[in-house]
Amino acid sequence: MRATKAPPRDTALAATADAVAGSNLFNAIGCNVCHVTSITTAAVGTVINGGALTVAAALGNKIIHPYSDFLLHDIGTGDGIVQNGGQSTANKLRTQPLWGVRTHDRHMHDGASLTFTDSILRHAGEARGVINNYRSLNATQQNQIITFLKSL
Repeated sequence: MRATKAPPRDTALAATADAVAGSNLFNAIGCNVCHVTSITTAAVGTVINGGALTVAAALGNKIIHPYSDFLLHDIGTGDGIVQNGGQSTANKLRTQPLWGVRTHDRHMHDGASLTFTDSILRHAGEARGVINNYRSLNATQQNQIITFLKSL
């Protein structure tokens, strides 16, 4: 799994004016607070997982673009299952990475969303403000965000 690459972006679609505008809107309305654009992996030689793994040069200090912070958040669609952080995590879910999302026909943690729009609008809880920002966009702007997502 550590050597498996993330699905590549659709670079042709990503270069279109709509996808670029959608990326900018994605950031402007706050989607990138949880769906973080870039993360740098741990430094080479870092010992993780209780000493079970030492980060190798092939994995260390790499900039990746997962569109996720990999943290737990309450987005209003939790299933009540307690995560590793105790009872307060019962309705929290790990932020789903969006890289490769264009290759999925079902979205969200439970696979119940069949469209990007449905996925976006299902967010609530901590994401309520961001979703209100999305709802305030006009149809063209919302479609630009969808085009951006289809490029990932």
